[in-house]
Amino acid sequence: MKRLLLICCVLAALDVAARTPVLVGMTDTARYFPLLAGRRVAVLANHTSVAELPGVEDRAGRPVATDAAGRVHLVDLLHARGFDVGAIFSPEHGFRGTADAGEHVSSSVDARTGIPIRSLYDGNTRRPSDEAMRSFDVLVVDMQDVGLRFYTYYIAMLRMMEACADYGHEVIVLDRPNPHGEKIDGPLLDMRYASGVGALPIPVLHGLTMGEIARMAVGEGWCAPCRLTVVACRNYAHADEYLLPVAPSPNLPTQRAVYLYPSLCLFEGTPVSVGRGTDRPFECYGHPALRGAAWTARFTPRPTAGAKHPPLEGEECRGEDLSTMPLEEARGVGLSLGWLIAACRNLGMGERFFTPMFEKLIGVGYVREMILAGASEEEIRARWTDDLVRYRTLRARYLLYE
Repeated sequence: MKRLLLICCVLAALDVAARTPVLVGMTDTARYFPLLAGRRVAVLANHTSVAELPGVEDRAGRPVATDAAGRVHLVDLLHARGFDVGAIFSPEHGFRGTADAGEHVSSSVDARTGIPIRSLYDGNTRRPSDEAMRSFDVLVVDMQDVGLRFYTYYIAMLRMMEACADYGHEVIVLDRPNPHGEKIDGPLLDMRYASGVGALPIPVLHGLTMGEIARMAVGEGWCAPCRLTVVACRNYAHADEYLLPVAPSPNLPTQRAVYLYPSLCLFEGTPVSVGRGTDRPFECYGHPALRGAAWTARFTPRPTAGAKHPPLEGEECRGEDLSTMPLEEARGVGLSLGWLIAACRNLGMGERFFTPMFEKLIGVGYVREMILAGASEEEIRARWTDDLVRYRTLRARYLLYE
């Protein structure tokens, strides 16, 4: 009987653990509110900077405004609690997350709070002005990354960390899980190909959260040493499945798209469409000239809110529709070169299949060369195996989670 009772207790404990929700760094107000008191605050945030905070109130004891799903935005929270928030810095896609990748995003004012929004993608400068930097003492960073070297939110963070180091400002990162957290794959970036879509010598799938990236960048001397505090997630481990509560950008509208993004984004360095301008971005791929049993799906890119001028606009593309792939299968894809290699060989364009963007995305020059030489995916992957062994050792120094 005692043994049976013990088994039941263990099973109950496991069930509770399985149902314990992940709490993002933003929810740990007891940790970071005291760090902001009496200081001029700036925020690097976007539409993903939200969390459920049941019962949270403003200074007058009134409930803080939430969205339809009951989530509070970080800026609304800080404003309601009376912190001196003087600036919002906005990364790619803008503060509300509707701009195209790399689109000009003008500085403006947040209509809800009246706080000035200073864009990092304003088309004029990649670094805030002296006036902007002197307007605050501490920067709070909170954005949902997706764990890819070419997903650019971490680059916006690093740019601001560099500026804060020059001005002696503290940086506080409110951490969030990495939906690809347990995956580490792809070649390390050859810094000859460093660009606006790749800034650190890390793999395509790097296995880090934003807070861990910040720690690594400072620790390895890749970023100027600013005063850094990371407010960690609670109840999170890298191997945990984490379903994003908010789409991180207009062209990653679903969890499946997030899972397929590491593989399909490589097509952005080719003439092949990844479904921008459709209702299935990064859940399909195609080109007007693809032929064969594997490419029977049809789609025609049109202007949309997140893709005002999509590649192959108005042209019917033949390709593959991955939007019905089971979510667990999509989660297991990671980084695959299979679709890329097959499309390259079917189109028969040779060197014309690749654009200079391809090296910026994959991070090295040898992948293009090996594909054109007829190498298999296994042969290509073998080239980066030793690099990943060394990277895993480096990564372990900066982990905040198991």
